[in-house]
Amino acid sequence: MDLRIELDGRGDLAGQLYRQIVELVAGGLLRPGEVLPSSRELAGRLSVSRNTVAAAYERLFAEGFVQTRAGVGTFVSHHVEQAGPPLPAGESRPPRTTRIRPVWAELAEPPDLSAATPRFDFRAGIPDVRAFPFGAWRAAVADQLRAGAVGSGAHGDPAGDPRLRAAVARHVAVSRSVRCGFEDVLITSGIQQAIDLISRVLLEPGDVVAVEDPGYGPPRVLFRSQGMRVVGVPVDGEGLVVDALPDDARLVYVTPAHQFPLGIPMSTPRRLALLEWAARTGATIIEDDYDSEFRFGGRPLEPLQSLDRQGSVVYVGSFSKVMLPTIRLGFAVAPEPLWGALRKAKWVADWHSVQPMQAALASFIDDGRLARHLRKMRRIYAERHHHLQAALHSTFDGVLRPLPSLAGLHVSVVSDDPGFDDLAMARRAEELGGEVMALTFHSVTDIPRVRGLILGYGALPVEQMDEALAVLRGHLP
Repeated sequence: MDLRIELDGRGDLAGQLYRQIVELVAGGLLRPGEVLPSSRELAGRLSVSRNTVAAAYERLFAEGFVQTRAGVGTFVSHHVEQAGPPLPAGESRPPRTTRIRPVWAELAEPPDLSAATPRFDFRAGIPDVRAFPFGAWRAAVADQLRAGAVGSGAHGDPAGDPRLRAAVARHVAVSRSVRCGFEDVLITSGIQQAIDLISRVLLEPGDVVAVEDPGYGPPRVLFRSQGMRVVGVPVDGEGLVVDALPDDARLVYVTPAHQFPLGIPMSTPRRLALLEWAARTGATIIEDDYDSEFRFGGRPLEPLQSLDRQGSVVYVGSFSKVMLPTIRLGFAVAPEPLWGALRKAKWVADWHSVQPMQAALASFIDDGRLARHLRKMRRIYAERHHHLQAALHSTFDGVLRPLPSLAGLHVSVVSDDPGFDDLAMARRAEELGGEVMALTFHSVTDIPRVRGLILGYGALPVEQMDEALAVLRGHLP
């Protein structure tokens, strides 16, 4: 233990040493079982006599803060209660005077995404980690570490590992018809950071950002935290209603391939209308192409990015759903001059994403392991998708109506009853040991445009679906 103690050089040095160690132990900074430096070592560090340290240790031992063991040394007792650092006698904590922007007090507390797996798991966007090839992934990471992917210790390019940028460009060009090259790709720490960097580069506080309503919540929270004015735009059977976009919006965030949370794809006429609107107003479009790798029917529609001829679209994606949420690697495909500004913003934010993980992912893509994993998961998710669609019609008939869905890892069911309390239903599911999300949670307006439930099936095997749906159905009004 590299123990830092500061003595003021005045009388009762042993007492000063004793009190500082007591504060460290009581505050939990020195934990039970941790070995303290020997009296000789600590005396040398503090430039005091060994007898001074021995006197402090003896007092700590007498009061039960430390124990001694022959051949081991002096260590923190396992019987000490740790409840935060004590204040010196006669002192009280001063009131906080740090000024925090009001928006951070207004935002809801973030969820604990590390929580235990629920009894029935209808969480949206959660992949089946049990089917992930951990052995192949560990080998890819280990190979890069052995090969010196950390380099000489110098930092990497803020834009990302060149091998990963090239691999991502090939992957999205082949799988999604995205028009890009190596030089257009910026590697980020997930989609959320990509959106954060784009808004930093393009927007000023007070600017208008248009989002789908209902729509994915985290980007909306991000925009508001930066002082932007967020406007919800309704979604119908063809996707975002372009005619409802405010002309003063400088940025539009959309999920056209599989609208979150309703699952509706944006029609080709609506995509063309959105691009025409952006060209006319000078706004930028963020195209979040989440879940697009998992399509189970219908003809895939071209991304907005591939239809764009004005440089209006920034295409963002990640590997959280196709691989593991914990990998936290994403990307942005951006036109110049925006790409150069994004590279600067990435450097300002965190210099670069973790290098060995980038190199491992590049290898995972180039060796064909990601493509093999995707083929396997499409078969698994397709079976779950079709089973869930059939089960929903029989289980919720007349109560909740499934929305059409041909892609992704979730299906939404809506109620035609304006009084349906989907938030109460979600809370009831949690009480039963499950997890399901209410559509109201993703509403931008105070009065939700649609009420219902989001049923994710990425982490829910077919053999558990019918029981989980029956539990939900049994507690519907």
